[in-house]
Amino acid sequence: MFDVFYIGTKPNLFSHEQQVQSIEQAQQQSRTRFFWMVSYLVDYTGFDFLYEPVPWQAYQRHAWPSQWQEDSGTYLVPTAGYTDTNYHAAPKLNSTLATAIYEIDHLDGAAGQIPGVTRRVRYFDNYRDTLIRLAKSIGTEHEYVWVCSSICDYTNFDFSWHPSHWQYNLLHVFASDEQKFGDTFFMHVPSFAAKAETVELLEWYDLNFVPTRVYRRPMPIVQHDGDSHADVVRTSDFAGPLAVFTHSTYMSRSLVTVPLWREQTKTIVPLNPGASSVIVPRTAIPYIKTQLYDYPYIDKTWHILQDQRLDIVFIQNGEPNAAQNFKRLNLHAGAKGNRLVAVNNINGRVAAYHAAAEASTTPWFFAVFAKIEVDVDFDWSWQPDRMQQAKHYIFHAKNPCNDLVYGHQAMIAYNRQLVLDNPGAGLDFTLDSPHEVVPILSGMARYNTSEWSTWRTAFREVLKLKASLPDVENEYRISQWLKSTESAYSHMSVAGAADALEYYDEVGGDFDQLKKSYEWSWLASYAFFKRSLTTNQ
Repeated sequence: MFDVFYIGTKPNLFSHEQQVQSIEQAQQQSRTRFFWMVSYLVDYTGFDFLYEPVPWQAYQRHAWPSQWQEDSGTYLVPTAGYTDTNYHAAPKLNSTLATAIYEIDHLDGAAGQIPGVTRRVRYFDNYRDTLIRLAKSIGTEHEYVWVCSSICDYTNFDFSWHPSHWQYNLLHVFASDEQKFGDTFFMHVPSFAAKAETVELLEWYDLNFVPTRVYRRPMPIVQHDGDSHADVVRTSDFAGPLAVFTHSTYMSRSLVTVPLWREQTKTIVPLNPGASSVIVPRTAIPYIKTQLYDYPYIDKTWHILQDQRLDIVFIQNGEPNAAQNFKRLNLHAGAKGNRLVAVNNINGRVAAYHAAAEASTTPWFFAVFAKIEVDVDFDWSWQPDRMQQAKHYIFHAKNPCNDLVYGHQAMIAYNRQLVLDNPGAGLDFTLDSPHEVVPILSGMARYNTSEWSTWRTAFREVLKLKASLPDVENEYRISQWLKSTESAYSHMSVAGAADALEYYDEVGGDFDQLKKSYEWSWLASYAFFKRSLTTNQ
């Protein structure tokens, strides 16, 4: 039998083996043509130490694999030197490098389910500081250890895994689901304790990412019917580092795996464009005041779920082009998957808005007014942002009489509850509630279908613009309303705008007097007084 050597300070595997510091030292001490280098980590039961290579392989170093790596640290080496290494495919030797298991408790209520845990430690804000504190507490008790996490399921995990011998001093990271920045680590304790504090981020340490996946346990799911997640998140006290906030009654396990390495990687992740389902880290809760955007770390790259499409409510009140515009709406939006309903002949603007909200089955709905000729390219899959507070969203429309493009007469995505809660106390129903302008063209505002309709629309809009001053943009819009184009009835649009400015000055901007413009009967009387207009003109 050839001489047997091993490197290290562990007890001898065989009575005749010798301890050396390197292969070169073993070559100097060997008294046989070949010598064996063995590892105390390997089970050699049944291994053939009488193996001898064929003559044409006599100047190669021969290496045998472990069950995990092509190199188990077991070699047959020519004493006179070798030219290269011949890696044998078999037999695969069973070896284990670390047997101590430490568990990081993420306070998710799942700690204690990993068999054979040496000790449990609490997660310390980030993995770098947690692992440094752990390595220093272990000291010389163990050279190699497993560091596991309570948020992961180790039911089928094989703790006999070990790296190749040239990777022993690296920190080995096992993927959590699809996320390579996982929660399971194989650590060489002395190296990590000595070097980790010299790097600012754990990502900058000498890492080996192991593709073997460890699956996380399912996150808590907080289901609610609020129009914004903010208030629910702010008052939540969920177990574990992450939770899903959703309007859905069903959530798949196959969600995004948010890395927990440090605060900057613990992102809020909306799972669909409207954020009806969103992953929120527990660390975000103290930041949230009015919206999830109060938290600085948000990842919007994962839209893996579908939002429920918003209802479309067509609001008409005897407009001459209502039938034509509804047909156009049905043609372009009806096949998109949105539910389409119509609200007809409701007396009063506030009552019409309330009726539209009652007709909707979704928390927001597209209000399409009968005068709008919808744009064929409008995206009916558009969604409100549930990471913000609930609000209305005002799209753009083009005015055929003065070429202005802004929110007047445009389609509006109304929040259903805000509509129902608004008694219409202000001068502009929509602007009375939180709102946001969305610079997407929703269509052409075909209000110029008659003298009466054109005058009435211009009068009401310019009255509201005047009441909003001082405002540079609205001053410009007023100036444009006073300009005529070649469009039908554009002269009555100019007349309505001029009459509104005159009326505002007459009443000194008195709110109660301006509010009369909400009622069709008063408008009809004033139009007849100013322009001898009747509602059938």
